[in-house]
Amino acid sequence: MNFFYHTLPNGIRLIHKPVSNIIAHAGVLINTGSRDEKDNEHGMAHFTEHMLFKGTGRRKAYHILSSLEDRGGELNAYTTKEETAVYGSFLKNDYNKAFDILSDIVFHSSLPDKEIKKEKEVVLEEINSYKDSPSELIFDDFEEMIYNDDPIGRNILGSEQSLKLINRDSLKEFISRNYNPEEIVVCSVGNIKEKHLVKLLEKYFGNVPAATQTKTRTPFSNYKPANNQVSKNTWQDHCIIGNIAYDVKDRRRLSMFLLNNILGGQGLNSRLNLSLREKNGYAYNIESNYIPYWDTGVFMIYFGTERKNREKSIRLVMKELKKLRENKLGSMQLTRAKNQIKGNIARAWESHENHMLAMGKNVLVFDRMEPIENIYDKINMLNASDLATVANEIFTEDMMSMLIYSK
Repeated sequence: MNFFYHTLPNGIRLIHKPVSNIIAHAGVLINTGSRDEKDNEHGMAHFTEHMLFKGTGRRKAYHILSSLEDRGGELNAYTTKEETAVYGSFLKNDYNKAFDILSDIVFHSSLPDKEIKKEKEVVLEEINSYKDSPSELIFDDFEEMIYNDDPIGRNILGSEQSLKLINRDSLKEFISRNYNPEEIVVCSVGNIKEKHLVKLLEKYFGNVPAATQTKTRTPFSNYKPANNQVSKNTWQDHCIIGNIAYDVKDRRRLSMFLLNNILGGQGLNSRLNLSLREKNGYAYNIESNYIPYWDTGVFMIYFGTERKNREKSIRLVMKELKKLRENKLGSMQLTRAKNQIKGNIARAWESHENHMLAMGKNVLVFDRMEPIENIYDKINMLNASDLATVANEIFTEDMMSMLIYSK
């Protein structure tokens, strides 16, 4: 699998994967998320993402939204705790239009006052929709609890109170401080000649001034297990059990991904799904997640169940964690687990849009995209002892935190 790389004099990096499809995908990833907000900027990264679409010196909001859609394409964006992405899918002959619109909204947003006022109402509705979804809200609340006022624990959306503090000047200051060209990657998957792609990159991104300041992040280092129960008027009890885990550059993270998939990953044959749902009928949805960040990571098991089954479900979860700590996987179990996660990776990359975004994120973090063959080689090298070591580091019962929503 061949990737093409190019770096502009201002520091903006490009990664491109050639494919022969009629549809192409391109995006701009910025190494800025909610953890990069100051204390008085809660929700600013996400709100900035919204405002990028609300007008530039050349385009009104409607023209931005219609720029690719009128040609059969699509424009989208997202914000996480550590990155912001603006990206589009379009016909392969529309690369020029796509790069034009992406560069215009990222670097030339006009941030109109009337749009700021209106968008605050939109984001407030987004916040309220989360409050109506306990199975989603509990993940944010759990990270806020375990990260104990550290910026990495902040929910991405902000609050009604923090939205009131946002204005045009604060948005401009946030963009100026964080949208650093050296922290920006342009990623592309499509049918275009590399020489033409570089010309478009230089035309639309080459005139962005080089950075005058660098980003700093304070590593998180103060985890203490916590337990909390919150009163919620819900039909089910919702529960998250978890711990901090490895950061994105830790060599053990691949073992952690494999263990997470065995325990409660995508497959219906995961141990937690078989135990809680298939054998006992205690839960409809049971899952585990591992999210690595720049300096830390989080491992979370989530389930929703009737109140009468909550404690029994918790005991079953703890039983499965204990098994992984105390019993090494047999050779057949390990082979099946490796095959399953390799298949999951291949299926995820089958989507060119997902692959394009993964490419951009990998260049942001590692300054390269690792070929899938290399990842498979690393998975194949893992052994049962590697997984047992990680299980005993992360799944230790007295290091687990727990958050429960209950009526």
